[in-house]
Amino acid sequence: LITTFGPFPIFKGIPHLCIRPNAVRFVFQLNGKKKWEHIKPYLKRLHFLPVEYRIKFKIALLVFKCLNNLAPEYLKCLITLRETKRVSMRLDDDYYVLKVPKKSNLSKTEGSFTYAAPQTWNDLPYNVRSLTDIGQFKKQLKTYYFDLAFKGIE
Repeated sequence: LITTFGPFPIFKGIPHLCIRPNAVRFVFQLNGKKKWEHIKPYLKRLHFLPVEYRIKFKIALLVFKCLNNLAPEYLKCLITLRETKRVSMRLDDDYYVLKVPKKSNLSKTEGSFTYAAPQTWNDLPYNVRSLTDIGQFKKQLKTYYFDLAFKGIE
């Protein structure tokens, strides 16, 4: 299985996930009473994505590379575009939707690229999925996730 974030398991409370918040606390000198203050407003000021959205960003970027023949073959063969029907309905006009594999009985497989990639990709809005330039895609994708992550935070 190929995990969603390379060799790093996606668990809360492991040391490598604490590096970024600790760096933010260092930059803004959040010690003492401010040590327990929520980190999200400071992440927003630094224009950092929270870890959850950073992982989604990386997965979506890998899918983009697979669909545009910029990824290795072993990744490209793990995803497939959904087949469109001959009789077209409005919902079927989206040619950028991936086929989601059936749920497995094993809980660990849902974290694999085969399962996580289609879910992450299909959750993106059409205007982001339909881009063909990698630079524009990265920019629009980060903006989309940034807006989601910091909705309602000043």
